[in-house]
Amino acid sequence: MNFKDIATVAGKPGLYKVLKPSRTGVILESMDEKKAKLVAGMSQRVSILSDISIYTLTEEGAEPLESVMQKIEAEFQGDLGLDANPDDAELRAFMKHILPEVDEARVYTSDIKKLISWYKIIRVQAPEVLEPSSEEDSEKEDQESKS
Repeated sequence: MNFKDIATVAGKPGLYKVLKPSRTGVILESMDEKKAKLVAGMSQRVSILSDISIYTLTEEGAEPLESVMQKIEAEFQGDLGLDANPDDAELRAFMKHILPEVDEARVYTSDIKKLISWYKIIRVQAPEVLEPSSEEDSEKEDQESKS
């Protein structure tokens, strides 16, 4: 599994594994212990994690979510060191530590909370996607899945 296989649905908590497209949308499975299936129609906003980025002040203007999560995994190995209910200042300090060039005016506290909750879900359900991989590895995986 990789970030192309994981989605989020607007208005619904958690993450979903993309199973397959259907005539009316896409079939998703929740990434929790329930493994509930959901058909997301055309009217629902489904975002694939590989398409999501975090605003930065760099020339590119954004950092892919995948690389941010891999930085979190490399540094913290699952123990984020945050309180059960961190306040805004603690969340912003965490984000600034992980991504020093984050655009604080465009990245809201709610975005940071979402990032942390998604990281925790992925760490339990699909830890292999947090391991850094080279472009060659992902190209090999794509070719193997097509054959």
